[in-house]
Amino acid sequence: MAGPLDGIRVLDLSRVMAGPWCTQLLADLGAEIIKIERPGLGDDTRQWGPPYLKDKDGNDTSEAAYYLSANRGKHSITLDIASDEGRAIVIELAEKSDIFIENFKVGDLAEKGLGYDDMSSVNPGIIYCSITGFGQTGPRASQAGYDYLVQGMGGLMSITGAADGEPGAGPQRVGMAVSDLTTGMYATIGILAALHHREKTGEGQYIDLALLDTQVGWLANQAQNYFTSGVCPTRTGAWHPNVTPYQPFQTKDGYVIIAIGNDGQFRRFCKFIEREDLADEEKFSTNSNRNLNRAALAEIMGEYLLERPSREWMEELPKIAVPCGPINSINEVFEEPQVIARNMKSELAHPLAGSMEIVGNPLNFSKTKIEYEKAPPMLGEDTDDVLARILGKNPEEIAKLKETGTV
Repeated sequence: MAGPLDGIRVLDLSRVMAGPWCTQLLADLGAEIIKIERPGLGDDTRQWGPPYLKDKDGNDTSEAAYYLSANRGKHSITLDIASDEGRAIVIELAEKSDIFIENFKVGDLAEKGLGYDDMSSVNPGIIYCSITGFGQTGPRASQAGYDYLVQGMGGLMSITGAADGEPGAGPQRVGMAVSDLTTGMYATIGILAALHHREKTGEGQYIDLALLDTQVGWLANQAQNYFTSGVCPTRTGAWHPNVTPYQPFQTKDGYVIIAIGNDGQFRRFCKFIEREDLADEEKFSTNSNRNLNRAALAEIMGEYLLERPSREWMEELPKIAVPCGPINSINEVFEEPQVIARNMKSELAHPLAGSMEIVGNPLNFSKTKIEYEKAPPMLGEDTDDVLARILGKNPEEIAKLKETGTV
C-alpha cells in the first residue's frame, strides 16, 4: 500500500541537514522528492567524511555517511540554477509540485526569480518552506547559522554538561546536530499543516523557519522553569532539574539509569532494597522534597546500586514497574532486543555497495506502512528520468541541456 503522502511532490533545493532531514521524512511518508543539486558538487555533505560507504570490494566510495543519513528515498537531479535555462527548469518543476523547500541565505532565491512570490505566481497552491539560521527578519537575518552556533546561542549548551565546580565542567554541545534535526521535524509539521489548510481552501502559503527559533522553542520545561521561578537554569550534569532520582548510578560492573517519575515508583524501589523507611522520611517522601535533598538521596542509593551488577538491576526493577535501563553505545543500541523488535534498522539496495544499512523511521502506521524503496541517490542519477517523466523533455532536449552545463 502506498504511503500516506503518496501523490505529493516535493521540490527540494535544500542541503546539509535540516532541510534534507525534513524531505527524507516526507519521502518515508510516500512523497516524491526531487532533490536539486549543483552539477559536479552536489549536497555539501557528500564530502563530509570519512566515513564513506564501502563498495562491494570494500573500497571507499564518494558517498559520505553524513549524506547517506538524510537522503534516502529521493531523486537527484543536477541543475545549474544560476543559468537562465536552469531557473526555467526549476519553475517548470514548481508548476508540477506541491511543496518547495530551500535553505539558501535570505533573499538569494528571490534575486534569481525563484522566491515565494515567483513560485506562487505559477502555482498558487504551492507550499514554500524556507529554512535559515535566523529567519527572514531580525538583525541577524542575513547571517549564516549552523547547528553548533545555534546550540550555544539558543541556550542549550548552558544546560548541557557537568555542573560548574565539578570535574569537566563547562558548556558542551549535544552529540548530534539537534538544532538541525528538530528544525527538520518542525518543517515537516509545518508543511503537513499547510497541506491540510490547502485541502480546505486551495491556498498555498509561505513558511519561514529558523534554527534559532526552533532551538529556543524546544527549551520547553527549562524555559518554563526560568519564567516561573526567575532563576536561570544551569548545567546539572547527569541529574534532572525537576525529578529525583532520575540519573545514572554506578553498579558493581558498570552503570544504569534509574528514572523514577513518581512517589509510588520510589516507594517500590525502597521496598526492593529493603529500605522502606526512606520513603517514609519527610525529606524523601515526595518528589519536591527529594529534589531539595537530591545529593543525600543519591549517596544513599549509590551504596545499594554498587552491590549488584547492572544486568540484575535492569532485569529486576522493571518487574516492579521501576524504570531502569542501560547507557548503550551506538553499536549496543542496534543489538538491543527492543530496538530489533521495533525494526529500527533496515537495509536498502545500493548501486555501489550492493546493500547498505539505514536507521528506520519510528512512525508505525496501521494501514499506510512505511517502506524504504530507494537508497540515497548518487549525484544526478535521476536527472534524465525527472526531465523526461515530469517535464516531458525528449532525449535531444536533455542532451542539449547537458552540453550547455545546465544539468
